[in-house]
Amino acid sequence: MNYYELTVELSDFDGWNDIIVAYLADLEFESFHVETPLVKAYIQQEAFDGEALQQLFDGINQEHEQIQSFELKLIPQQNWNAEWEAQFDPVFIGEDIRVVAPFHDLDDFSGIEIVIEPKMSFGTGHHQTTHLMCSSMMEMDFEGKRVLDMGSGTGVLAILAEKRGATDIIAIDIEEWSAENCRENALRNACQKITSIHGGVEEIPMEGFDFILANINKNVLKSQLETYVNRMNRDAKLLLSGFFVSDTEELKKLALSLKLTEVAQFEREGWAVLIFKK
Repeated sequence: MNYYELTVELSDFDGWNDIIVAYLADLEFESFHVETPLVKAYIQQEAFDGEALQQLFDGINQEHEQIQSFELKLIPQQNWNAEWEAQFDPVFIGEDIRVVAPFHDLDDFSGIEIVIEPKMSFGTGHHQTTHLMCSSMMEMDFEGKRVLDMGSGTGVLAILAEKRGATDIIAIDIEEWSAENCRENALRNACQKITSIHGGVEEIPMEGFDFILANINKNVLKSQLETYVNRMNRDAKLLLSGFFVSDTEELKKLALSLKLTEVAQFEREGWAVLIFKK
């Protein structure tokens, strides 16, 4: 599978890098690497829509003049891992979590270490939403719990759930290669409680969950939220991320209409995580 790498140079990087990432995610770009003043985004060759991208950039520049330049490069499948290895630095989430790649050679770590070979999947800990989800999970009791990781990507959240004591974890992703990547990373981290499934919301088992983790884009969350609620046990927690702080009121309104109680909201560089209880 070939990918396109899009490199965008911004006029106001600090003010616009998160906004550009969100816009590109809506165009089906899947993974991002952000480093002043550039944003690099990756999309499957078959999913790329050049006309839609040009319309997006034209619209932004007409009103805000933020796109200084952009470059598109085709990356053959065999070069994908080399691209990741060149850009994937270790990620520290607080003092308790370290997300690393197999090729990193680091000192011993006393906290939870998660080894991720990202390949083409989302979830290396670099993005603010993954950081928010992991930080929130560290404040919760997963011991003996049943967990659903929806949109699992690399499996980083499912792996953290097992390392925090969860005993039954279902990880679901709509991309077959993500489901396979999750399985590989689970084995790499000696996890035995994770079942990785290729599919969508229809693959969620009927049995109830104590935690549901969903780090996906806003529109998918909205379309699937009622199903999540129906699969939650009494007192279960729902952690949602993958959206901007400006989108939180819309999601809160929908969650409250489904009889969920808001527990907390946390923010990081313009992105948010919402936590609800049934």
